[in-house]
Amino acid sequence: MAEPHYEHPGARWWLVLFGPGFAAAGLLLELLTGPVNLWLWLIVAAVLAGCIALWVRARRAVCSVRLTADELRIGSETLAVERIRAVDEVDVPDGARVLGGLWAVPKRFAEVPLLLEDGTVVLAWARDGDRLRDALRALVPH
Repeated sequence: MAEPHYEHPGARWWLVLFGPGFAAAGLLLELLTGPVNLWLWLIVAAVLAGCIALWVRARRAVCSVRLTADELRIGSETLAVERIRAVDEVDVPDGARVLGGLWAVPKRFAEVPLLLEDGTVVLAWARDGDRLRDALRALVPH
């Protein structure tokens, strides 16, 4: 696998630990205050961990960004870097297509307009738009 110039996974798996952490806190509180219902807290830990795992998996599928020397992968879409002609001073027309199969750039993500070889403009996006733009500048000839 090629070395990434920029990478954002969309979400991290350690977030699944919030469910068991919440259940452990509840269990400790019950230990201090009265009768303990261990089975309830085990079920709460499993349900929360499962729900958060589904959320993390979805975010990793939809909101991940990876740039290598050969391709830019955003969500479920891959764009060859050789198709990109410009990263800077690209005017964004109304209705420019958003990469990744989404209708709009996700909230808290910065858009990075790209001019392609056929003259169309598409919107790439990343959590850190400046870092993605700098990495693309290094790969795209001016």
